[in-house]
Amino acid sequence: MSDGVLLTNNALFVTITYKPISIFGGIYLKLAFIDIFLIGVGLAMDAFAVSICKGLKMKKIQKLNAVIIAFFFGAFQAIMPLIGYYLGSAFEKYITSFDHWVAFILLAIIGGKMIKDSFSKEKEDEEKKDDKEKIDLKELTVMAVATSIDALAVGITFAFSEVNIFSAISIIGATTFVICIIGVLIGNFFGIKYKSKAELVGGIILILIGLKILLTDLGVL
Repeated sequence: MSDGVLLTNNALFVTITYKPISIFGGIYLKLAFIDIFLIGVGLAMDAFAVSICKGLKMKKIQKLNAVIIAFFFGAFQAIMPLIGYYLGSAFEKYITSFDHWVAFILLAIIGGKMIKDSFSKEKEDEEKKDDKEKIDLKELTVMAVATSIDALAVGITFAFSEVNIFSAISIIGATTFVICIIGVLIGNFFGIKYKSKAELVGGIILILIGLKILLTDLGVL
């Protein structure tokens, strides 16, 4: 038996040390708070990058909008491991066989729309008329799903660990929430400075994130 297990996701490699515990003839992993926190940081990296894209589109930062964006990403990063936990290993091969394609397609569609909008004069005229930033909840939901699909696999891992799943998803959700707030602020800072190209860059970043997820899971990267 090795001294640790390597949990990976597309954004970050996290090495977790553990003490193996035998329960009903099976080997379970005992995870500490710092282990789950590091998993949360790793899972949040794609959501962090997308949050920067959302911040790039903002003409000025609005606290409520930043909180809503971070809440969506944090909530889905918490919900996905819970689903994976209850699905267990029985569905692991089905999930991992298509999750990267789903993430890539969703992010590519949204990224393409952002690139198209960046060249739209009509959209610029509408934005000048309406100073209040509006959040597209459908688009935000799609982004949150696309960046949290990997968390399903982590939830399956939790099913074979000595871990309180509700404590674990609370830590992961809270970690993602804070990281995404920071992402929105960073994106808004650069968006204000380079607003003419901000949406174009944001769209390209989304497509690249989706491509990275796809190529990593296919074993190319």
